[in-house]
Amino acid sequence: MNFSEDVEECLRVLRAGGVILYPTDTVWGLGCDATNAEAVQKIYAIKQRLESKALIVLLAEERDIIRYVAQPDLRVFDYLQQTSRPTTVIYHGAIGMADNLIAADGSIGIRLVQDEFCRHLIKRFRKPLVSTSANVSGQPAPAVFSEISEEIISKADYVVRYRREDTTIHQPSAVVLWNNDGTVKMLRG
Repeated sequence: MNFSEDVEECLRVLRAGGVILYPTDTVWGLGCDATNAEAVQKIYAIKQRLESKALIVLLAEERDIIRYVAQPDLRVFDYLQQTSRPTTVIYHGAIGMADNLIAADGSIGIRLVQDEFCRHLIKRFRKPLVSTSANVSGQPAPAVFSEISEEIISKADYVVRYRREDTTIHQPSAVVLWNNDGTVKMLRG
Protein backbone atom coordinates (compact mmCIF):
# COMPACT_ATOMS: atom_id res chain seq x y z
CA MET A 1 0.00 0.00 0.00
CA ASN A 2 1.18 3.50 -0.76
CA PHE A 3 1.63 5.64 2.35
CA SER A 4 3.44 8.64 0.85
CA GLU A 5 0.52 11.05 1.47
CA ASP A 6 0.39 9.96 5.11
CA VAL A 7 4.13 10.52 5.48
CA GLU A 8 3.90 14.01 3.96
CA GLU A 9 1.04 14.99 6.27
CA CYS A 10 2.81 13.51 9.31
CA LEU A 11 5.94 15.51 8.46
CA ARG A 12 3.90 18.72 8.22
CA VAL A 13 2.27 18.09 11.61
CA LEU A 14 5.47 16.95 13.34
CA ARG A 15 7.43 19.98 12.12
CA ALA A 16 4.66 22.23 13.47
CA GLY A 17 4.91 20.62 16.94
CA GLY A 18 1.76 18.54 16.55
CA VAL A 19 0.73 15.02 17.55
CA ILE A 20 0.14 12.14 15.16
CA LEU A 21 -1.75 8.89 15.64
CA TYR A 22 0.11 6.21 13.70
CA PRO A 23 0.74 2.47 13.29
CA THR A 24 4.04 1.14 14.59
CA ASP A 25 5.72 -2.27 14.61
CA THR A 26 3.80 -3.00 17.80
CA VAL A 27 0.54 -1.15 18.60
CA TRP A 28 -0.98 2.08 17.26
CA GLY A 29 0.77 4.99 18.90
CA LEU A 30 0.61 8.67 19.65
CA GLY A 31 3.74 10.36 18.41
CA CYS A 32 5.51 13.68 18.19
CA ASP A 33 8.94 15.22 17.75
CA ALA A 34 10.99 13.76 20.61
CA THR A 35 13.18 16.88 20.67
CA ASN A 36 10.24 19.28 21.18
CA ALA A 37 9.23 19.62 24.86
CA GLU A 38 5.93 21.37 24.04
CA ALA A 39 4.93 18.56 21.68
CA VAL A 40 5.87 15.95 24.30
CA GLN A 41 3.71 17.81 26.85
CA LYS A 42 0.72 17.53 24.49
CA ILE A 43 1.06 13.75 24.55
CA TYR A 44 1.20 13.66 28.34
CA ALA A 45 -2.00 15.75 28.37
CA ILE A 46 -3.80 13.54 25.82
CA LYS A 47 -2.86 10.40 27.76
CA GLN A 48 -3.64 12.08 31.11
CA ARG A 49 -0.27 10.74 32.22
CA LEU A 50 2.19 12.06 34.75
CA GLU A 51 5.46 13.29 33.28
CA SER A 52 7.29 11.07 35.76
CA LYS A 53 6.11 8.05 33.69
CA ALA A 54 8.53 8.04 30.79
CA LEU A 55 7.58 7.67 27.13
CA ILE A 56 9.61 5.73 24.58
CA VAL A 57 11.26 6.93 21.42
CA LEU A 58 11.51 5.31 18.00
CA LEU A 59 14.60 5.47 15.80
CA ALA A 60 15.24 3.94 12.38
CA GLU A 61 18.96 3.11 12.38
CA GLU A 62 21.55 1.80 14.84
CA ARG A 63 23.76 4.81 14.14
CA ASP A 64 20.98 7.09 15.45
CA ILE A 65 21.49 5.62 18.93
CA ILE A 66 24.92 7.27 19.02
CA ARG A 67 23.29 10.69 18.44
CA TYR A 68 20.89 10.33 21.39
CA VAL A 69 22.77 8.20 23.93
CA ALA A 70 26.09 9.23 25.48
CA GLN A 71 28.58 6.39 25.09
CA PRO A 72 26.19 3.50 24.38
CA ASP A 73 27.52 -0.02 24.88
CA LEU A 74 27.81 -1.27 21.31
CA ARG A 75 27.09 -4.85 22.45
CA VAL A 76 23.44 -3.80 22.55
CA PHE A 77 23.31 -4.09 18.75
CA ASP A 78 24.33 -7.75 18.84
CA TYR A 79 21.66 -8.35 21.47
CA LEU A 80 18.97 -6.66 19.36
CA GLN A 81 19.90 -8.65 16.26
CA GLN A 82 19.25 -11.85 18.22
CA THR A 83 15.74 -10.84 19.30
CA SER A 84 12.74 -11.58 17.13
CA ARG A 85 10.28 -9.42 19.06
CA PRO A 86 10.33 -5.61 18.88
CA THR A 87 12.39 -4.57 21.91
CA THR A 88 12.65 -1.25 23.69
CA VAL A 89 15.99 -0.73 25.41
CA ILE A 90 16.36 1.62 28.38
CA TYR A 91 19.70 3.39 27.91
CA HIS A 92 21.57 5.49 30.44
CA GLY A 93 22.86 8.89 29.32
CA ALA A 94 20.11 10.30 27.10
CA ILE A 95 21.15 13.37 25.11
CA GLY A 96 19.48 15.60 22.55
CA MET A 97 15.91 14.79 23.59
CA ALA A 98 13.25 17.01 25.12
CA ASP A 99 13.93 17.34 28.87
CA ASN A 100 10.40 16.16 29.78
CA LEU A 101 11.04 12.94 27.88
CA ILE A 102 14.17 11.94 29.79
CA ALA A 103 13.67 10.04 33.06
CA ALA A 104 14.89 11.59 36.31
CA ASP A 105 17.90 9.22 36.27
CA GLY A 106 18.91 10.43 32.78
CA SER A 107 17.69 7.32 30.97
CA ILE A 108 15.58 6.98 27.84
CA GLY A 109 13.69 4.07 26.28
CA ILE A 110 14.49 3.64 22.58
CA ARG A 111 13.22 1.09 20.06
CA LEU A 112 14.75 0.60 16.63
CA VAL A 113 11.77 -0.03 14.36
CA GLN A 114 11.54 -2.49 11.53
CA ASP A 115 8.09 -1.37 10.34
CA GLU A 116 8.37 0.08 6.81
CA PHE A 117 6.05 3.04 7.44
CA CYS A 118 7.77 4.06 10.69
CA ARG A 119 11.27 3.69 9.28
CA HIS A 120 10.36 5.79 6.25
CA LEU A 121 8.74 8.50 8.39
CA ILE A 122 11.65 8.69 10.85
CA LYS A 123 14.25 8.78 8.11
CA ARG A 124 12.40 11.60 6.35
CA PHE A 125 11.84 13.50 9.62
CA ARG A 126 15.49 13.07 10.65
CA LYS A 127 14.58 13.17 14.33
CA PRO A 128 13.38 10.60 16.84
CA LEU A 129 9.64 10.09 17.31
CA VAL A 130 7.84 9.65 20.60
CA SER A 131 5.75 6.48 20.60
CA THR A 132 3.25 5.64 23.29
CA SER A 133 0.15 3.50 23.07
CA ALA A 134 -2.95 5.32 21.82
CA ASN A 135 -4.96 5.20 25.02
CA VAL A 136 -5.61 7.16 28.20
CA SER A 137 -3.08 6.13 30.84
CA GLY A 138 -4.30 3.13 32.82
CA GLN A 139 -6.67 1.93 30.08
CA PRO A 140 -5.90 -1.13 27.93
CA ALA A 141 -3.67 -0.47 24.91
CA PRO A 142 -5.71 -0.85 21.71
CA ALA A 143 -4.52 -3.82 19.66
CA VAL A 144 -5.97 -2.49 16.39
CA PHE A 145 -7.12 0.89 15.09
CA SER A 146 -10.84 0.14 15.64
CA GLU A 147 -10.18 -0.17 19.40
CA ILE A 148 -8.82 3.38 19.73
CA SER A 149 -11.28 5.64 21.56
CA GLU A 150 -12.81 8.65 19.83
CA GLU A 151 -11.42 10.74 22.69
CA ILE A 152 -7.86 9.87 21.61
CA ILE A 153 -8.55 10.11 17.86
CA SER A 154 -10.09 13.57 18.21
CA LYS A 155 -7.05 14.95 20.04
CA ALA A 156 -4.47 13.92 17.43
CA ASP A 157 -3.53 16.58 14.89
CA TYR A 158 -3.29 13.92 12.19
CA VAL A 159 -4.51 10.32 12.06
CA VAL A 160 -2.65 8.10 9.61
CA ARG A 161 -4.88 6.26 7.13
CA TYR A 162 -2.35 3.53 6.35
CA ARG A 163 -3.13 0.19 8.09
CA ARG A 164 -6.40 1.32 9.69
CA GLU A 165 -8.10 -1.80 8.33
CA ASP A 166 -5.29 -4.12 9.49
CA THR A 167 -6.68 -6.49 12.11
CA THR A 168 -3.37 -8.22 12.86
CA ILE A 169 -2.90 -8.22 16.62
CA HIS A 170 0.48 -6.78 17.63
CA GLN A 171 1.85 -6.94 21.15
CA PRO A 172 3.61 -4.08 22.95
CA SER A 173 7.38 -4.30 22.76
CA ALA A 174 9.55 -6.17 25.20
CA VAL A 175 11.39 -3.72 27.47
CA VAL A 176 14.91 -4.31 28.76
CA LEU A 177 17.26 -2.25 30.87
CA TRP A 178 20.76 -2.20 29.40
CA ASN A 179 23.28 -1.83 32.20
CA ASN A 180 26.66 -0.19 31.68
CA ASP A 181 28.40 -3.52 32.31
CA GLY A 182 26.55 -5.11 29.40
CA THR A 183 24.08 -7.08 31.52
CA VAL A 184 20.41 -7.00 30.61
CA LYS A 185 17.42 -6.87 32.94
CA MET A 186 14.04 -7.83 31.42
CA LEU A 187 11.41 -5.31 32.54
CA ARG A 188 8.56 -6.44 30.25
CA GLY A 189 8.77 -9.75 28.41
